[in-house]
Amino acid sequence: MEKFEKQDISAELSGSVEGVIFKNPENGYIVLELGSSEGLVTVVGVLGDICEGERLELRGGWINSARYGRQFKAVLCERSMPSTPEEITAYLGSGVIKGLGPSLAKRIVKQFGEETLDIIDNDCMRLTDVKGISADKALYIGNEYRKITGVNEVIKFLGNYDLGPAHAVSIWAKYEYDSIDSIKRNPYILCEKGIEINFFQIDRIAADLGFDAENVNRVRAGIIYTLRENAFAGHTCLPRDKLQMSVCDNLGVERKKFNSCLKDCLDHEEIVSVEIAGKEFIYLPEYHQAEDYITKKLAFMLKTSAQYEKDYSKEIHGVEFSENIKYEQLQRAAISACLTGSVFILTGGPGTGKTTTLNGVIQILKGMGKRILLCAPTGRAAKRMTDLTGEPARTIHRLLEVDFTAAGELKFKRNENNPLPADVVIADEMSMVDVLLMESLVRAIKPESKFIMVGDSNQLPSVGAGNVLRDLINSHRIPTVELTEIFRQAASSLIVTNAHRIVRGEYPDLNDRTNDFFFMKCQDEGKIARLVVQLAQTRLPTTYGYSPIDDIQVLCPTKMGPAGTAELNRQLQSALNPPSRNKPELKNFDTVFRVGDKVMQVKNDYDVLWRRAGEKGSGIFNGDIGVIREVDRFSQNITVDFEGRVAIYTTEMLRKLEHAYAVTIHKSQGSEYEAVIIPITGFTKNLLYRNLLYTGVTRAKKLLILIGAEEHIQQMVDNDKKVLRYSLMRPLLEIEMRKAEKQQNE
Repeated sequence: MEKFEKQDISAELSGSVEGVIFKNPENGYIVLELGSSEGLVTVVGVLGDICEGERLELRGGWINSARYGRQFKAVLCERSMPSTPEEITAYLGSGVIKGLGPSLAKRIVKQFGEETLDIIDNDCMRLTDVKGISADKALYIGNEYRKITGVNEVIKFLGNYDLGPAHAVSIWAKYEYDSIDSIKRNPYILCEKGIEINFFQIDRIAADLGFDAENVNRVRAGIIYTLRENAFAGHTCLPRDKLQMSVCDNLGVERKKFNSCLKDCLDHEEIVSVEIAGKEFIYLPEYHQAEDYITKKLAFMLKTSAQYEKDYSKEIHGVEFSENIKYEQLQRAAISACLTGSVFILTGGPGTGKTTTLNGVIQILKGMGKRILLCAPTGRAAKRMTDLTGEPARTIHRLLEVDFTAAGELKFKRNENNPLPADVVIADEMSMVDVLLMESLVRAIKPESKFIMVGDSNQLPSVGAGNVLRDLINSHRIPTVELTEIFRQAASSLIVTNAHRIVRGEYPDLNDRTNDFFFMKCQDEGKIARLVVQLAQTRLPTTYGYSPIDDIQVLCPTKMGPAGTAELNRQLQSALNPPSRNKPELKNFDTVFRVGDKVMQVKNDYDVLWRRAGEKGSGIFNGDIGVIREVDRFSQNITVDFEGRVAIYTTEMLRKLEHAYAVTIHKSQGSEYEAVIIPITGFTKNLLYRNLLYTGVTRAKKLLILIGAEEHIQQMVDNDKKVLRYSLMRPLLEIEMRKAEKQQNE
């Protein structure tokens, strides 16, 4: 949902466009000169494809740029076509229609005068009266002009409801000349994929158009919206009764209306119904397809894998000899299981030897001549995997080779028809992998290949929908070994031993101040925030030599409150990267992005282009952290360095960036930091649970500082309530395995 209400729309300005200084076709950001009653005014804003000669009615506010002076920042724009011969000539000659330049524009306007645009719109073949215009060219000019005016009409229509021009192009791409009529017939098409305006904002449009609460289109859209919102919260599906309750309560409709509209959605294949053990669950199609495919593929791989035990003790002893190590019993069992079966899960907490075990597996497989590919969900996790194994690892997205359909939708080049060229695929940090990414990965693995999953099931589940790793482990159908013994070297770390205490439901040792785990008692949330800033700004850099940007990471249970990420980012930016004449900055809504700021990508964006030492690629993903290197106020572009991958962000793309001086624990998954500071408060009691604390603690490599009240930390340890996520991965896998077993017995 666009946040227009947060922008200044206190002033109005109207006039004719005298010139376009800058235009970004990707996001509609434009800088233009407007002839108005105020004189020649510089106007900036995301207004779409505006050309010379157009007349504009603008709403916005006046701003003062240190570099460019007084400007009008437009938020809403109503456009009208030029009317005088001079304006029409400037408009047509501006390049608004490809192939129609200033010279031809003059000839057309000389022929038709003030009627020019009307003739182009309604009787374009008369353009053949002008020398140099063929019938084909006349038809082309007419079609292009009608497309422009059509988009402008959609922009004008949406402007009545405080919706900016960014959505107009998406709507036009789908409905073209029928756009406005389609919206009037059913405003809830604006919820559809690719447009995705907030449902309750559309409710206001629908009410204005005379739609009532029981309208079928409203209820159907509300059902899909509710499922989509719950997918954002981690659920791949919802029990029918839960869905009914949510839709009826939030939309104010009767159960009878819900039931009839749910049937309509099912009939139109907008949703999928699955019954398990007598209970009905409702999916969005993509999530049902994902869980169904994953379980069928894994069941097939398990069915066709080796049905015999082989003694790998000789190979394991060879690794022990070459690496001068000694595996414990569970590690040996894990290595043997990895080498024997086609699907395997290796899990365990910090310090239990997962990496040492995995390295043994890799060494033996390489000795067999197997082709191995390593991957992880994030760039940081992939880099860490490379550092620990000595083998090249890529993000899952890069491994699968991101591509796009003709319609611009994401797909991967690697799939069933173009599988990964590997005998073995090893995926680390599997707790972070959501169900849609898991489906794509499984599709790309050849049925005869080996798939090894590595992760810590006690960590938080993925940001995206599903609880893949835990569901697969709990199915008891995937061969799994959990390493539990803490090795001597790791046992000397209080970070490691306290992490294991937390998992076991024991309180961490908060009194040992001689190790790498420190507790600072503080009750007041304002004081906690100030202490966090002091530690990051001066105390840790002075004592340990840590860089506040590169080494220290503040992790919070929540965004909200005096010690949440929102407030701490504001304070930490002020302390660590204060305003300076030498540091250009750009304000986007309430956020100031400044050269030197630490930022995080908060949504997968496969379109972002980046470069790195002669290499080019695309895709910056949720959780990637970088530093702003440049801010260009003229183009409104920001250059961010994501650990060597340099990407340029336009104004529209800034919605996917947040400051990262402080990030939520959930966003930190898959990453490790030299020093971690975690403020624990009672602000959000429903976030005080065990695996949140465990995940935060295990992000620290060398130093961890907990700040807060001891009672809140104990509450987190005591609260072992796992995050409930509705998913049918586990029962679906059990069903598929029973089918496979039945076929084998027959």
